[in-house]
Amino acid sequence: MGLLDILLGRTKPVVADLDRLFALPSAAVTLEAAAGFTPTGQGAVCFASVEGAAFEQSHREVQALLDADIDRDGPPVELRRDDYGYSWLVSRRTPDRLSALVNDLHAVNSQMEVNGFGPQLLCSLAGFEDSSGRRLALVYLYKRGTFYPLCTLTGQRKRDNALELQVASLLESDLRIEKDKTRWFPLWDVAGLID
Repeated sequence: MGLLDILLGRTKPVVADLDRLFALPSAAVTLEAAAGFTPTGQGAVCFASVEGAAFEQSHREVQALLDADIDRDGPPVELRRDDYGYSWLVSRRTPDRLSALVNDLHAVNSQMEVNGFGPQLLCSLAGFEDSSGRRLALVYLYKRGTFYPLCTLTGQRKRDNALELQVASLLESDLRIEKDKTRWFPLWDVAGLID
């Protein structure tokens, strides 16, 4: 960043650090101990769809990479599109295999980056729930390099803001929590992961 950028108030974009995803298993321990939330074994990577043969080839490579996992203990990875035109690669593992799920999320993000589609990556998330059935997701914002909790009320397009703030506070020492709460976007209809 140069002097002119500083004078004009421009900032250098944050470089995504995909290795931050590997902090999710330790954050899960904190989340379970402090709030009673355990992993659901479900996670997803969201990206903006792009037309063209190169993107389709990249998508096939990512899906083949994950489906080839001989230790896969759930259904194959599936691609879904939401009402806004974004694509979600959804992975399922048994709830006790959060580390394997994180590896899936990291592999998808890494493969998309390697193939030149890093700018299309939006976020990744891992699902959690408590004994009363409340669900939440820990969302990693690719372009910010930060996480935020997303807690929705079952069957409603409403968020549990108090729980989100509580979870964010609990996980501050485990994850880099997004400070700008206007970036805590609601993600409705995320493949049944959080609502």
